[in-house]
Amino acid sequence: MSPSTNPPAAADVEAARMLLERLGVSPSDLLNTAPPRPQVPTFTEYIQVVRGAVGAGTLRMYGSYWKRIDERWGSRRLDEPTPSEIKQFAEYLKANRTIRRNGRGGKSTVEHFISALRCVYRHAIADGILAEGENPALKVEKPRRQASNRRAIGDARLQEINEVAAATGDDPELDCLLIRFHTETACRRGGALTLLPADLDPDQCLVRLKEKGETERWQPVSPTLMRALLRHIDQRPAAPTDPVFRYRSGKPITRRRYDYIWTRIGKELPWVAIQQISAHWIRHTTLTWVERTYGYAIARAFAGHADSATEPGATATYVRATLQELAAAVAALTGEPHPLAQ
Repeated sequence: MSPSTNPPAAADVEAARMLLERLGVSPSDLLNTAPPRPQVPTFTEYIQVVRGAVGAGTLRMYGSYWKRIDERWGSRRLDEPTPSEIKQFAEYLKANRTIRRNGRGGKSTVEHFISALRCVYRHAIADGILAEGENPALKVEKPRRQASNRRAIGDARLQEINEVAAATGDDPELDCLLIRFHTETACRRGGALTLLPADLDPDQCLVRLKEKGETERWQPVSPTLMRALLRHIDQRPAAPTDPVFRYRSGKPITRRRYDYIWTRIGKELPWVAIQQISAHWIRHTTLTWVERTYGYAIARAFAGHADSATEPGATATYVRATLQELAAAVAALTGEPHPLAQ
């Protein structure tokens, strides 16, 4: 049945008018029913909001790009840039990037810039400043990520790295401990830099790793490594809330220590400098050995990879490795019995 086209009765119109007057509502008010949107801020204003809302890892990843956005577009509103302007900005950053020996044509620069911009717009949409679909950065395609050049390091080469670390530098004890820690745990740099004394469980030879994505996991280590960590804490005074890895002065190390280690080793071993070997290569080495020896499920847990929607079906839920299986892998890797190994 189609709606009636008959005009309303005069009495009905008058009754409606009187009701609106009593409520203090005008006919024009009824035409503007959408709630007013907040004023769109500038990039300078809103980037500060986003900086305070993200974690340290995100800030470290995107902070430099937000600074460049602030410098170039600081006075512009979030809803002003177009996809074409974003592409132009990305090409500018690509052309003016710092050229590094391990650079890959600037694709990483473009990828991180677009991701940093998308992060800002996601927060703006969540705050109701912009509507869904008003994120121009989503209309700019990221460059296809290239396959990593990292791979497992052979046993002989890994031995060379350890020998140079032990024989050179201003603190070989620290550097050797760091390399062994990464070799046994296959952790990322963040896992070592954020390790606290409270993250050590000496009785069960476990360390708690806190890595990217605010993930935490307990990882088995050998009794020898655990003793070395406890000795390191005892010999280098610091507060209980300070990180485990620190200089003799008690000052915690930073990512710069890794740069120093691998630059130094690269001077003694040219292949390290040529291939840009880093701590992440050690992670690849350990995880490759675990996967080849114990299979995918244990290697996945050893790596600390979180569950993902890309996993092949629900089977992944039922093949999670146990802590005892990880301990057995560490025991085989180090040649030492582990208290949790079955």
